[in-house]
Amino acid sequence: MRPTEIRHSEMPGPKVYNLWWGDKGVQKQKGIVQYSLSPFRQRAAKNIFSNWLFNGYRRISSQAVYWAIPFALGYSVYSWAKRYDAWQNSKAAHVAGHGAH
Repeated sequence: MRPTEIRHSEMPGPKVYNLWWGDKGVQKQKGIVQYSLSPFRQRAAKNIFSNWLFNGYRRISSQAVYWAIPFALGYSVYSWAKRYDAWQNSKAAHVAGHGAH
C-alpha cells in the first residue's frame, strides 16, 4: 500500500498547444513531424579513435600554450622546492648553518 497516490501533472504532453493553466480543452496541433533514428541503426562510437587521432591532436596542440607553460612553471617550482627541502635537511646544510631548527 502506498501512503500517497502518484500525482500526475495536468500539463499537456507533446504536440499540443495551450496555456495549460485551467485550460481543459487541449487541441492537437497539426503538421508537426518528428523524425527519429532506430537505436539499432545508431553507431555512437563509429570511428571514435581514428577521428580522435587527428582531430584530438589538432585540438590539444592548439591549446598547448595555455596549459603546457603553466604546468612547466608549476612543476619547476615543485622540483626546486623538493630539492631545496632535501638540501635543508641534509648534513651539508646543517654544516653551512642554514638548517637551524
